[in-house]
Amino acid sequence: MSALTAYLDLPLSRDAPAAARRAVTAVLGGWGFRDPDWLDEAAVVVSELVTNAVRHGGGCVALHVEAHDDVVIVSVADGSSVVPRRRDPDGVGGRGIALIEALSAGWIVQNHEGGKRVRVELLPCPGVRNDESGSARGSAS
Repeated sequence: MSALTAYLDLPLSRDAPAAARRAVTAVLGGWGFRDPDWLDEAAVVVSELVTNAVRHGGGCVALHVEAHDDVVIVSVADGSSVVPRRRDPDGVGGRGIALIEALSAGWIVQNHEGGKRVRVELLPCPGVRNDESGSARGSAS
């Protein structure tokens, strides 16, 4: 089985979530994950992860995307060791973790170079199967 991976260092700015969304949908689409609704959900997860890293993390923000067969994992690392937690929504936020939980198979936090990495396994993409080389491909209907 071969794994597909992509890394992206992001600016610590309010433009980072949009850049991450564009990059992830382009990468995943190029790897054969082409369901538009699934790509939109993946973009929301990435946007929430990056927004949290920019708002609360500090340091460098690094996005990692990996696909092993039809399992896709996105992760965002930042310079803070503070673990994200669910909180009550208010006028400025508090919905990110709930969105990530609703749109994913699960998430974990790992120590990473003095900060943390939040890893999220996305839900399976409809219409994707694996060819013999191990890379994801859209299935013909």
